[in-house]
Amino acid sequence: MMTNGVVHANLFGIKDWVTPYKIAVLVLLNEMGRTGEGAVSLVERRKLNQLLLPLLQGPDITLSKLYKLIEESCPQLANSVQIRIKLMAEGELKDMEQFFDDLSDSFSGTEPEVHKTSVVGLFLRHMILAYSKLSFSQVFKLYTALQQYFQNGEKKAGGDADMDREDAERQMEKEELDVSVREEEVSCSGPLSQKQAEFFLSQQAALLKNDETKALTPASLQKELNNLLKFNPDFAEAHYLSYLNNLRVQDVFSSTHSLLHYFDRLILTGAEGKSNGEEGYGRSLRYAALNLAALHCRFGHYQQAELALQEAIRIAQESNDHVCLQHCLSWLYVLGQKRADSYVLLEHSVKKAVHFGLPYLASLGIQSLVQQRAFAGKTANKLMDALKDSDLLHWKHSLSELIDISIAQKTAIWRLYGRSTMALQQAQMLLSMNSLESVNASVQQNNTESFAVALCHLAELHAEQGCFAAAAEVLKHLKERFPPNSQHAQLWMLCDQKIQFDRAMNDGKFHLADSLVTGITALNGIEGVYRKAVVLQAQNQMTEAHRLLQKLLTYCQKLKNTEMVISVLLSVAELYWRSSSPTIAMPVLLEALALSKEYRLQYLASETVLNLAYAQLILGIPEQALTLLHMAIEPILADGAILDKGRAMFLVSKCQVASAASYDPVKKAEALEAAIENLNEAKNYFAKVDCRERIRDVAYFQARLYHALGKTQERNRCAMVFRQLHQELPSHGVPLINHL
Repeated sequence: MMTNGVVHANLFGIKDWVTPYKIAVLVLLNEMGRTGEGAVSLVERRKLNQLLLPLLQGPDITLSKLYKLIEESCPQLANSVQIRIKLMAEGELKDMEQFFDDLSDSFSGTEPEVHKTSVVGLFLRHMILAYSKLSFSQVFKLYTALQQYFQNGEKKAGGDADMDREDAERQMEKEELDVSVREEEVSCSGPLSQKQAEFFLSQQAALLKNDETKALTPASLQKELNNLLKFNPDFAEAHYLSYLNNLRVQDVFSSTHSLLHYFDRLILTGAEGKSNGEEGYGRSLRYAALNLAALHCRFGHYQQAELALQEAIRIAQESNDHVCLQHCLSWLYVLGQKRADSYVLLEHSVKKAVHFGLPYLASLGIQSLVQQRAFAGKTANKLMDALKDSDLLHWKHSLSELIDISIAQKTAIWRLYGRSTMALQQAQMLLSMNSLESVNASVQQNNTESFAVALCHLAELHAEQGCFAAAAEVLKHLKERFPPNSQHAQLWMLCDQKIQFDRAMNDGKFHLADSLVTGITALNGIEGVYRKAVVLQAQNQMTEAHRLLQKLLTYCQKLKNTEMVISVLLSVAELYWRSSSPTIAMPVLLEALALSKEYRLQYLASETVLNLAYAQLILGIPEQALTLLHMAIEPILADGAILDKGRAMFLVSKCQVASAASYDPVKKAEALEAAIENLNEAKNYFAKVDCRERIRDVAYFQARLYHALGKTQERNRCAMVFRQLHQELPSHGVPLINHL
């Protein structure tokens, strides 16, 4: 049989066959053996040895590309190889026959050039054996294919020379060259040998797992896989890689189709049954059901996932397969993690995984348990102790992927608890570790989900501190590492949208912020609804904002999303006092404070105290408000966002001024001077995040204070700043300084 210049008798019965490309590689090996040690330097010899393995294992490449690779390693040898191939291709058929006859001499003598059991020796023996099995007609077709292979290579080289000589006709020649390259690639493309196919599949699978950007694009990879399956439809591993490839583009139908085909072919080819008999057949069935459950769970089809999981559990129980049952137990927790008693299931899963010696499952169980207890309000020291125990498992069993997940988890926990400095430290630790660790195929394991999560936290933390240029650089790096079609791109997309939204709100561009809500909602529905309510509130559409917030509050309470519940309660409270109803806001704020304390969300608790202090200020008890502020301001200044620091200092100034109303003139003047200093600090904070609306409020307040102190020049300067900003940012009828 002859396909595109590839001669092979039986695709399933032979592992290697002769192609024009492999003849070129044989010529290279022959020339390396004939060249003396003195003719090639030690550095060139080392480069050639490093080049050989990918040439032997990889798919066929064009002759011009092969010349280029050899020339980069040893220009002298590249010239010799080119001459030998030219003489063979332009000569007669007997020249190719003589070449294969001479290959056997490499193994002769007391000190042969090549050892029979070496990688090169095995390749030579396979090629000699495959060539000897060819009929005369197949040999003639192979020689014809070699001539065509050589001619296409010469056309490519000639096209490159013309490009260098004739700049005026560059575009025309480029088009002609592209056509010749495409023809050349078609002429040397054909079915891969078993080893080449296995190498290709393992390489692409490793890239999809660790560095998706270096893998082939989804369309290109699927084209290659279809080509593989056209010549060998029962190649189970190709179906599985097709399943992984379809997951990248969220194609539920094709991914399900490929997954089922994988397990069907696994059973049909007897890959499981040869060694295990009927047990192998049953093992494929139960793991097929388990993988199908995981697939449905990923796409949110929880009912179908539960049915598939029940089937997997039933078959695993019949076969007494404890390992499969442990995997099923883990997925059972994932499907039922919203239930109140799910932690019992998870603890049982961890104990069983340790008992059966499954460190990967045990560690994932501990990570899930820590995450669940973080949302339940457990103290940080207990959670970190649990993560330390899982880290011991990781280092003991060299589970590098789980080490990354553990550090990303710590970053998220510290942010949840409002400790931005610790979160920043953990994120930077993960990035440093990933930049040092390499895995197979020279892949840097820095394109995993944990890396994306850490970078997103880093971008948000920089944006919170007003370092928008640094945040933009991090996001730019994220976009390069995770293109829009990659599976983790949604993480940076949401992060980017949120940062843009916050900047638009700070700058008073509510129409721009409103346009960003649609994108946020597409990526995270809850976050999108909350931000829509914030925009409506800023635009004074209080009734609509209140309706949205109440619906969101009910929904989040049902989901037990405590962090969002507290944020919604704070927005509702702000809505009440902006509607001149501070007394109604007090119970809402107290509820938010109780939740923050219960779940140990320190940063949200501090923000709630700020709001309580402001409510007390509006109610006319500034002394108590100032006492509350002293409790909350330290964690805000230590770990808070720049905007919140400015809000805190602004509120302190307001309370100082309100408290000084009953002071004697000298003490009152000192209090007003202290308030002005705090206002300057607040203005600096607001300037860092370009929050012009709040800078306007600060300027107005400073002008009033300077007027009370009789400082006309400073008052006029602040009044001018206020007037400029007030003209740019109309107040929409809202009384000035009527928000925190």
